[in-house]
Amino acid sequence: MPVKADRPHMLTEEFEELAFTARNRMEGLQLEFIDGQLRSRALRDGSHGVVVQWLTRICMQHHPELWLHPGRGLKVQAGRNGRAIPDASLGHSAAFAGHGEWSDPDPVLMAVEVTSWNSDTDRRHRQEKPRVYAESGIPVYLLIDRAECEVSVYSEPDGQRYECVRTVPYGRDVHLPDPVGITLRTEVLKDWVH
Repeated sequence: MPVKADRPHMLTEEFEELAFTARNRMEGLQLEFIDGQLRSRALRDGSHGVVVQWLTRICMQHHPELWLHPGRGLKVQAGRNGRAIPDASLGHSAAFAGHGEWSDPDPVLMAVEVTSWNSDTDRRHRQEKPRVYAESGIPVYLLIDRAECEVSVYSEPDGQRYECVRTVPYGRDVHLPDPVGITLRTEVLKDWVH
């Protein structure tokens, strides 16, 4: 019998316990729980981290009251039964103060993913993540796709998907719509493809 979101192979509580144990026993291992299925996140290379730092600087320059929270675990999907870990989540500086390992996505203005060099990038970053972030009501999803040398901005979530998607190649400016309201100059991303 195939695993489906309505028939997961484990309960959300069981996943949270497994993810906690894995993170504490295996350095760098992060687990996600999407559509009732267990997913492991690939280890990030140095350029991946530099891309997140670059975006952090830009966000702080435009919105000093906000912070790009790295690796914040979010309760996603309908019923908040899924668990995802965006590379970064834009929200007020104290948005997650007092929260445990997994937070409601309500304070998140933008979820950010930077692709890694793994075989499930297409399914995870280009298919699953836009859907689960839209289902969760996150206003903007930013995908910095190092494999395709493109930046995709997803906006206007309708509860199932993002109604607006804009993709530009590295080197072209792209606007992050409100509530973010920043224009990114993406030329520098060409330096961090590998």
